[in-house]
Amino acid sequence: MTERRNTAETSRLLLVLGACGALVFVLPLIALVVRAPWRSIGELISSGPIRSALRLSIITSLVAASISVVLGVPLAWVLARTRMPGRRALRAVITLSMVLPPVVGGVALFLAVGRRGLIGGPLDRWFGITLPFTTPAVVLAQVFVSMPFLVLTVDAALKQLDRRFEDAARTLGGSEWYVFRHITLPAIRPAVLTGAVLTWARALGEFGATITFAGSLPGITRTMPLETYLALETDPERAVLLSMLLVAISFAVLYALRGRWVGAALRGGRS
Repeated sequence: MTERRNTAETSRLLLVLGACGALVFVLPLIALVVRAPWRSIGELISSGPIRSALRLSIITSLVAASISVVLGVPLAWVLARTRMPGRRALRAVITLSMVLPPVVGGVALFLAVGRRGLIGGPLDRWFGITLPFTTPAVVLAQVFVSMPFLVLTVDAALKQLDRRFEDAARTLGGSEWYVFRHITLPAIRPAVLTGAVLTWARALGEFGATITFAGSLPGITRTMPLETYLALETDPERAVLLSMLLVAISFAVLYALRGRWVGAALRGGRS
């Protein structure tokens, strides 16, 4: 009897703590919905600067997600399947970009590919290529902060993947590229899609590295998060509506794809 009572008390305590944890995420969104001036939403969406910022955000985040897939999947394979020296340090560096203050990421990008950077200097002198304060700079900043989500997701899927089918294909004469393309990649496709969606969502909301490395030039580098920040200083109601628009886009995509891709990725990881 005492044990049952202790179990019930523990369950109630966990429910209360879980509800408090949920409020951390739910309450700010409720505040946005309650305080949003919904009557002005039509005028806001039809505004030229907003359409420009939204279009730029969608295009650059999709490009960043695509680049992350092309580069991140092979990188995840290297981390999961090779014994390359320094592999653990490389994984730590990749994870580090997820927790660095975004402004620090922007400064690091400046030092790497700015006009006087390690790579940016030769690019500017020899080829006349300048990245900072351009649309490609927005994409590069988004890739830097968002690609780790894809790498870590695919890395975990590769580690949990049953390798017997790959070994069987190699035994039958399949090359490493054939095995990767026809066996490994289809098996981890749910994880790749999940990582791509998470990467896109993170790129869509990127702010700190973008404003530091790419600036806030209308139509060129001013994405929706930057437009929202500027609106907060001059027109708070407009900032609230912009925030709601970003939340709605991200939530709709993640909610629609969660059951199809995230669930499939988890099932694939357990197989």
